[in-house]
Amino acid sequence: MTTRPPSTVKRGRGSLYGALVALVIVLGIVAVVVSRGGSSGATAFEFGTVSVSGSPLPTLPDGATTDEAVGKSAPAITGTTLSGTNEAITPGSGPMLVMFVAHWCPHCQREVPLITSWLKASGMPTDVTLRAVATATSKTLPNYPPSRWLSKATFPITTLADDVANTAAMAYGLNAFPYFVALDKDGKVVTRATGELTRSQFEGLIGAARTGKAA
Repeated sequence: MTTRPPSTVKRGRGSLYGALVALVIVLGIVAVVVSRGGSSGATAFEFGTVSVSGSPLPTLPDGATTDEAVGKSAPAITGTTLSGTNEAITPGSGPMLVMFVAHWCPHCQREVPLITSWLKASGMPTDVTLRAVATATSKTLPNYPPSRWLSKATFPITTLADDVANTAAMAYGLNAFPYFVALDKDGKVVTRATGELTRSQFEGLIGAARTGKAA
C-alpha cells in the first residue's frame, strides 16, 4: 500500500522543497529495509553476486527419459548466502546434493518443510553434503523475501542467494522448481530431479550421490 499526498493541498516553494527532501529520506529508508528482507532487524541479502567456474550443465528437458548432463562435471559456484557470508558450492569435494528453491513456488513451500522435518529427524549423512540455492527471487512475487521464508521454516541448510540473472540456476540447467542435482564424489552429475519429492525419493537422491549410481 502506498500513501499519496492529497492533491488538493497547496504548498509554497519552501514547504514543497521540505516535503521533497522528506520523501527522498523516506524512500531511502524503505529501500534499505526492502533490500535487507524486512524490518526484523536482521540483515539479509536476497540477491547475491554469483561467479561460475566450469561449463554449465545442459537444461534438463521436460519429460525426457535420458539426461545428457549425467556424467558431466558440474560447475563450481561462489557467492554469498542470504545472510551475506561467503559461500561456495564446490563439486569434487565429496558426494553432494544441490537443491534450488524459489520463494514464490508453492511446491517449494511444501518441500522445504518436508526436508526440514527429515533433516531434524534423521540428520544428513556425514559423507554427503547438502547445498541449497534460493533463486528466481522477485520482490513482486508472493512470499518475498526468501530469507524470511526459510527462517520461518527453520530450514537448517545454509543457502546461497542467486543473482538477479539467476546465474547459478542457469549454470545447473534448472527447468522447474524445486530442483535437485545429485553429484558423485568427483563432482559429476549422477541424476537430476524436479518437483515435490517424497522422503523416500529424497533419500534416493542422497543414495545416488553417495554411490554414484541412480536408483
